[in-house]
Amino acid sequence: MNEEVFISGRNIPHIDPHLTLWEFPISLYLFLGGLAAGILLFSAILHLINKEDEFKGASKWAPMIVPFALAIGLLALIYDLGNPLYSWRLYTTIRIESPMSWGAWVLLIVTPMSMLWVMTYVRELFPKLKYETFKMPFLYKIEAFAIKYKKYMALAFLPLTVILGIYTGILLSAFNARPLWNNAILGPLFFVSGLSTAAATVILFAKSAHERHWFSKIDILLIVIEIGLIIHLIMGYYAGNEMQIEAVKILVGGDFTTMFFGFLVVLGLLVPLILEIFELAGFKVPVIIPAILILIGGLVFRVLMVEAGQITRVLY
Repeated sequence: MNEEVFISGRNIPHIDPHLTLWEFPISLYLFLGGLAAGILLFSAILHLINKEDEFKGASKWAPMIVPFALAIGLLALIYDLGNPLYSWRLYTTIRIESPMSWGAWVLLIVTPMSMLWVMTYVRELFPKLKYETFKMPFLYKIEAFAIKYKKYMALAFLPLTVILGIYTGILLSAFNARPLWNNAILGPLFFVSGLSTAAATVILFAKSAHERHWFSKIDILLIVIEIGLIIHLIMGYYAGNEMQIEAVKILVGGDFTTMFFGFLVVLGLLVPLILEIFELAGFKVPVIIPAILILIGGLVFRVLMVEAGQITRVLY
């Protein structure tokens, strides 16, 4: 009797038939990363065109949440790694071809820079703040350094925030074995979605009707672009191979249809779009409603793509 041994990659726990490694912390990390990137990009642009005082909500108030958002996102990522004590190993090498390496290094650079950015104006917003109270007078020197090189930080933020915003989508699209993720549109789509959530945050922090109207206009444009990219995404799946057609069924007619159309497309995009148009037309619409819906929609989008993408798989 001859014995034959078959080695198969099927039925591996947590990997096959579907991936079950990434949970809500990764979705939160992707959401906060895109939000922070958008806010910093808006703030940097306003500084470079000398519009900081005209748009204080976008240039000064909203960026104050960025260091906290990035810190929470990093904690969520480290928590999800499974072995948090070994997270430092991400920074022992640089791999140009690895989206995770790009993201890790960009976050390492942007996080402290966002703190320096806030330090350039925090005592302007809070005149009674004195570093001696906290027995940290050395912060005055750091503040002076940040103010001196603020323009250079703004210039650096332009490419860094774009990389950070797009990376959150490319991180998923790099997985060829997950058909729902393997789509080149995800990078631009995540970036636009991050900008939209950032614009919604600015609307919440806006100090004048003029600023709210400007960022409502920006957000309307971003929502329209985002809807267009989502349509292109779905059409791309249906124009793809059998695996992609099967994968998109989870969003259109599958387990995630209600979340996709109900919570993302309708409540997260169309309703805020209509409300913002009405508000600009002169109707009294509480700006907090569309802004909150956009933020919820942005988070739902990340949860949806992470969860649904892990279920889809390569067909043999």
